[in-house]
Amino acid sequence: MPRILGIDYGSRRIGIAISDPDGRIASPHGVVRGSGSVAEDARAVARLAASLEAAEFVVGLPLHMDGSESDQTALTRAFAAALEKLAAGPVHLHDERLSSRAADELLAGRGLTRKKRRARHDAIAAAVILQGYLDAADRGPGASG
Repeated sequence: MPRILGIDYGSRRIGIAISDPDGRIASPHGVVRGSGSVAEDARAVARLAASLEAAEFVVGLPLHMDGSESDQTALTRAFAAALEKLAAGPVHLHDERLSSRAADELLAGRGLTRKKRRARHDAIAAAVILQGYLDAADRGPGASG
């Protein structure tokens, strides 16, 4: 089964996570520096995905807690559309509400400096988004649990 790339899109930093070959476990991979251009960011992520042999993509969709959209939501949708034109596989949008808070909780108490926490935050948020997607997909018909 091809790997799935999880993406926490931001104009300055793009968090990246990757699934295991079975598509069950998400792991933080790293951060791609944003270029300020949705098209260039999509190209950079597509190149990385090819090197990681990822054939499916999950982009975190930033929504307000009430489900409404923001300027960042529109930017993320534009990024996902640009990525879909370049990517080797489907691009899915997945609700990312509370993924940043979950990443903060995972990093808390690890004795990391603020700079090191910030450097790892986006990749961990991408892993939280991807794991949420993987868990939701695993609950389909016939799934146990």
